[in-house]
Amino acid sequence: MACDMDLSFLRALYDRPGPFASVYLDMRRTEDPRAVEVRRHVQCKELADQGAPPETIAAVERVVRDEKERRESGCLAVFACGGEVAYAALLDGPPREEVARYAPLPHVVPLLEQRGEPVSRLVAVVNRLGANLTCVAADGTRWGAVVPPSVEAPVHKPKGGDMFRQPHVQQAAEEAWRANAKKTARVIDQTVGSCGFELVVIAGDVRERAAVLEQLSEPVLARTVESRAGGPGLDADVAETVRRTRAARMTSAVERFNEQLRKGRRAVDGLRPVVGALRNAQVASLLIDGRADARTPVWTGPRCTDLATSPDELRDRGVADPVPDRADAALVRALAGTDGELLLITLDDWRAYQGLGALLRYGDRAAVP
Repeated sequence: MACDMDLSFLRALYDRPGPFASVYLDMRRTEDPRAVEVRRHVQCKELADQGAPPETIAAVERVVRDEKERRESGCLAVFACGGEVAYAALLDGPPREEVARYAPLPHVVPLLEQRGEPVSRLVAVVNRLGANLTCVAADGTRWGAVVPPSVEAPVHKPKGGDMFRQPHVQQAAEEAWRANAKKTARVIDQTVGSCGFELVVIAGDVRERAAVLEQLSEPVLARTVESRAGGPGLDADVAETVRRTRAARMTSAVERFNEQLRKGRRAVDGLRPVVGALRNAQVASLLIDGRADARTPVWTGPRCTDLATSPDELRDRGVADPVPDRADAALVRALAGTDGELLLITLDDWRAYQGLGALLRYGDRAAVP
């Protein structure tokens, strides 16, 4: 079961040489019909002032124009280089801060913060005929599916009529319920097994919920919660369950980090040791909290593991022309390029030095400068 933020979706972005225009634009409509256009103009002027070429700015403008035509609302994140858009996403809600930045590396941390740590999940609203499934993958992709009935009739007990037939019909209805619940549970088991969902939520008919839960396999049942809500209440229940799942994985990661750091084994903290561990591809999980000074420069080269806290150190490692950029941009690039995972820490009692910590794949700390 995944515990941290998977950065694999960023790899195609880092395959490009840069430099990058990184833009976070508020696409919400206001009473002023020109509000989005004014904000776009301001952002593009800032890019131009920082040296972004006209063709790259034009690529950003095309994405903004396309989103305006779709009349979508939220925070538009765009990363462009060489006159092309490398990645774009529309996020829920307004941007925490509108950004226009032209730099060697894409400024992806605001994107990751606003996306939140994904919790892959399956939500099943069950009834006596089957279920409606809503699935959300780790990358945020959503899709739906319907579980058709195994037995269509009878699914309702008789309320009157021939008294001699009632027991027979009642028994048939209960058998239909059990058959449909068994099929729903089987489909859920198969879907979780093939997609690796971290969380399963069962909602809907109270009796059918119980029947489906009885039929789920133990591995799936261990990650399943039951919701008694429906409609908007179900959405709120799912959101709260996702929040609790994120909090639990964060607490677990911090506990592992504290234990390993205390033992002097598979953990380091502070900018310089974390940079060294990333350069050696040792980092399994990178932990960052709000105290980290993300603007501290880290020197980078063309490869994802070309990073150091001084240009001379990188030159000594064979990088002819080290380039400085924000620490968070450099760390996330190295992490994504070495298949590490990111955890953004919001716990008040975490005390890693400089707000940075790393859980290591192996404990050769002598190799970490």
